[in-house]
Amino acid sequence: MRRAPGTLGLLPAILLALAGCGVEVEGKGDGVPSAASGPAYGDTFIEASIGDIQGLIPSITSDGASHAVGALIYDGLVKRDKDDNVVPHLAESWEISPDCLTLTFKLRKDAKWHDGWLFTAADVRFTYETMIHPKTPTAYKEDFLQVKDVEVLDPFTVRVTYPTPYAKALDSWAFYMLPRHLLAGYVQGGNLREAPQNRQPIGNGPYRFVEWKPGEKVVLVANPDYFEGRPFLSRIVYRIIPSQATIFLELKAKGVDYANLTAIQFDRQTNYRAFRKAYHKYQYAGSAYTYFGFNLKDPRFADRRVRQAFAHAIDKQELIDGVVLGLGREATGPYKPGTWAYNPMVARYAYNPARAKALLAEAGWVDRNGDGVLDKDGQPFAFTILTNQGNEERKKIAEIVQQRLREIGVAVEIRTLEWASFIKDFVKKRRFEAIILGWGIGTDPDQYNIWHSSKTGPDELNHISYQNPEVDRLLDLGRASCRREERKKHYERLQEVLAEDQPLIFLYFRDALPVVALRVRGVEPSPNGIMHNFPKWYVPKELQRYTSG
Repeated sequence: MRRAPGTLGLLPAILLALAGCGVEVEGKGDGVPSAASGPAYGDTFIEASIGDIQGLIPSITSDGASHAVGALIYDGLVKRDKDDNVVPHLAESWEISPDCLTLTFKLRKDAKWHDGWLFTAADVRFTYETMIHPKTPTAYKEDFLQVKDVEVLDPFTVRVTYPTPYAKALDSWAFYMLPRHLLAGYVQGGNLREAPQNRQPIGNGPYRFVEWKPGEKVVLVANPDYFEGRPFLSRIVYRIIPSQATIFLELKAKGVDYANLTAIQFDRQTNYRAFRKAYHKYQYAGSAYTYFGFNLKDPRFADRRVRQAFAHAIDKQELIDGVVLGLGREATGPYKPGTWAYNPMVARYAYNPARAKALLAEAGWVDRNGDGVLDKDGQPFAFTILTNQGNEERKKIAEIVQQRLREIGVAVEIRTLEWASFIKDFVKKRRFEAIILGWGIGTDPDQYNIWHSSKTGPDELNHISYQNPEVDRLLDLGRASCRREERKKHYERLQEVLAEDQPLIFLYFRDALPVVALRVRGVEPSPNGIMHNFPKWYVPKELQRYTSG
């Protein structure tokens, strides 16, 4: 269950409406003996998802839920192993030319689409053509636009050429492959979203699609013909539960097998015997940061002094201690501390309300009528922060930010929205003044899709409409070399510019805090998290709960 890079995190029902729904199987007891037998096929695995998916062609979606499901239905030519190394997948091997301009893949001969068609080089060529097609509504064109050509040398050999070295060349082919025999007409017609594949997909991954009931569940079953062997868990059910509190109640009732805990749940609400007997808790440095972002087309936020003032008005450590109970680290930019591209030597904005007020005064915002709210040109400084329903941590952040900005004379309202509507109707359409949201980051430091000025369209990921020529240049340079030392220089400068510009306020990287039912075995914590080997997870026969699947 690989989480795709550069995608929106899983963010965003009352218990009676959701308890037990979407699990039409007969349950058995959970007795967990001290010793159990080895790997066995069978059982149903239930994962809680706080947001519904947007569709089942993940190439044209940008939410974490769609990519989590899609990563089990579709495979790429390569993947990341537990140590975060690129390893073969649909491609059994590859060769890179000394000048870094040619990449030749040898494909497996035993990989099939779920309808029995062989996966071949024609599908690789088709995936490339789909991604660069002007009518394909995707935020992920960029990796493929760097390609000069994709040649089919024979049914199981593909040669990819680049006009100039591209740092992400190999990694980019971890992207989801698409079935030519099912989608060619829809791509050419420019109506890929309307293809049956978007609701009833035929993939080539470890699990096959069965059912999607919007707002309720997505159901997958193990692919018996999977080239790496049939997955042990027979059925996967994603239960859509748009509230972290309700998800926790479902955990306590053993209604789900996997969920991500809030910091309070992890630290204070799960340290009792019954929970420890039912679930195993994991904690590791997460690859997603939470941010307070602005619509930079709004003249108020287009002024860098205003953004810097807000950065001084917010105490990040207060958020880390109060919201995630210390289970996170300060974010100074879009790179995770400890990774090779991270630059610790950037501008920081200490909590300083006086400095915040001074910067706002420089920008023309003063309280002229004595009502406690700054104004300019007769307009009070007042706006609304949007975030998603069901995510208590983000709601708390909004409330703390609201309080801190009130102290410097800025009036803020908070509005929470259902996840799908929040993304589709507000974020993608740029119908917001400010947002509290998160970005998942990939293993490669290239973040062209998020920060480049060419990526501000409705299907693109530069939601805040940020434009900076130096940032564009650094992003271009950072991806144009095969040498890490060279790339590091450009990304370090990129972080310096972003820290100075504060296009959004980077708050913190939160620890990942997943829990997995104790009856599930084969989980291997690693530098790449715990989901890297999901098809190898299993439940010993005597511990299986469900009789169907």
